[in-house]
Amino acid sequence: MVNLLSALPRRRRTEPDAMTVLPGSPDAVEVAGRYLRVGDTYTTTLAVTGYPAEVGAGWAEPILAYPGLVDICFHIEPIAPAVAAQRLRKQRGRFESSRRQDAAKGRLDDPELDIAAADAAELAARLARGEARLFRVGTYLTVRAATEAELADRVAEVRSLAASLLLDTAPMTWRQLQAWVTSLPLAYDAVGLKRVFDTDALAAAFPFTSPDLPDTAADSGMGVLFGLNLYSPGVVVWDRWAQSNFNAVILARSGEGKSYLAKLDLLRNLCLGVEAFVIDPEDEYLRLAEAVDATVIRPGAAGVRINPLDLPPGDNDALGDRARFMQTLLAVMGSGDTAVSAPLPGDKARSLDIAVLAAYRAKGITTDPRTWRRPAPLLADVVAELDNLDDAGRRVAARLHPYVAGSTRGLFDGPTTTVPHGHLVVYALKDLPEQLHPVGTLLTLDTIWRTVRGATASGNRPGTLRMVLVDEAWKLLSGGRGGVFLETLAKSARKYGVGLTVVTQDAADVLATKTGRAVVSNAATQVLLRQAPQAIDAVAEAFGLTDGERSFLLSCQRGDALLSAGSARVAFHAQASDFDHELITTGPEFGAGRRR
Repeated sequence: MVNLLSALPRRRRTEPDAMTVLPGSPDAVEVAGRYLRVGDTYTTTLAVTGYPAEVGAGWAEPILAYPGLVDICFHIEPIAPAVAAQRLRKQRGRFESSRRQDAAKGRLDDPELDIAAADAAELAARLARGEARLFRVGTYLTVRAATEAELADRVAEVRSLAASLLLDTAPMTWRQLQAWVTSLPLAYDAVGLKRVFDTDALAAAFPFTSPDLPDTAADSGMGVLFGLNLYSPGVVVWDRWAQSNFNAVILARSGEGKSYLAKLDLLRNLCLGVEAFVIDPEDEYLRLAEAVDATVIRPGAAGVRINPLDLPPGDNDALGDRARFMQTLLAVMGSGDTAVSAPLPGDKARSLDIAVLAAYRAKGITTDPRTWRRPAPLLADVVAELDNLDDAGRRVAARLHPYVAGSTRGLFDGPTTTVPHGHLVVYALKDLPEQLHPVGTLLTLDTIWRTVRGATASGNRPGTLRMVLVDEAWKLLSGGRGGVFLETLAKSARKYGVGLTVVTQDAADVLATKTGRAVVSNAATQVLLRQAPQAIDAVAEAFGLTDGERSFLLSCQRGDALLSAGSARVAFHAQASDFDHELITTGPEFGAGRRR
């Protein structure tokens, strides 16, 4: 709860002699004492003149939930700290003078005056410490109706609703024209009925809250708009960075808008300063990447190479980590599938470990971190070392031959061509041949993981939040090495300031694996869109859905979703601006149909 004390004297603004008429204005405005008729609509504007001493977060939301047509308008004017401190000091002096005068005349203490003085003193202390600022805020409610009689009924209902919230309202009699202009999105207050709010009280006035979601009083200020609440007039604003972990999972059957929602969430997090990495198997994020000046890396395209032996900066065990990763990489190369790859036999693992370390030593790289800035060896250097070892080493070299000198060498025959840096890095995997897809995906995951860990360990931009978005993750979550990487990232991401977003279809197959269940259970933010009837039982059991929620996920429209955060649930429809919609819509239905 926060105090809503008008600790400073009010100041009226001088009204201009004339107002500018903008293009698109109505043909005629009929002005009466208590209402306006604007075209075919009757309107009345009420000014909020009194507030309760204490309010909770989202105290204005019930007014937005009113079933009639009501516009709520806030005019916010910051007060300079020096001016606020001076006026607050004068107001405290008036309070203290009144208390002493009452005491001198033997009157009983006035509880309201004592509370006002205490609140003013507390506010002055917070202002002096820089913990709060003061704002002059005007709140206006514009009620609309089709007839004058209906307008009178609606105004009575709105005033009763406001009174239940301990808000005092006053009709702008003979000032309805000025009040109507004030309620328009012109950033101009022609009425000037303002009260003084501090920072906490102003933040509590934010009307878009949902009683279905956890209290956001401890919000980190990183909330993003997901969409419109399907069961109230409000919106759904969610802050994944204020949850117990930063991970999110989006599950839906194909074509229900899961990638649309993921791209919308990504775009709005970028606006908040979050750095992001995206694994894009179908080139769905390229239009968005171009619009935000992202770094796009296309493994599989001509001239694009990724060196798996690059050493990340800031990692105390970088050399050993690369040697261990080569074991995993070779297992995937040998099987051609991240889901069924098996560990190397002991003799081959020994030979590979010796060859990797020898390749680093040949480049002057040792366990001394000062040598890690030297150019890293290539996969061809490791093969050369393997050829000089025993029979096991030569068998490993034969397995690596297609990736070094054969038909699939294009991804490995040189140093890394593009360093993953910037606010958004997109790995577009569509150009990868089918045979290289498991290896390319594993390399991409490893590169992202090394970049994140290296940036955190080296102290690069401390406090920066990062997002890793994996689209069509069902290809990895079926098990094997790719799934293990995702599971490790899901469990360890938070300590690196990273939020993993997993977007996938085939929910039943994903939830049937240990790796898939681990990734889902480690996501504090879970979003479910329309599900296939064949998968609804597995989804309902995994997420603890009620019968009503099951029915909703079977019958909801495209773009409708259920946000689950523990025991809290809220249904919403993903909503994007026209500009965002153009960037994030892909597929044959682009530019047509209902907005997802």
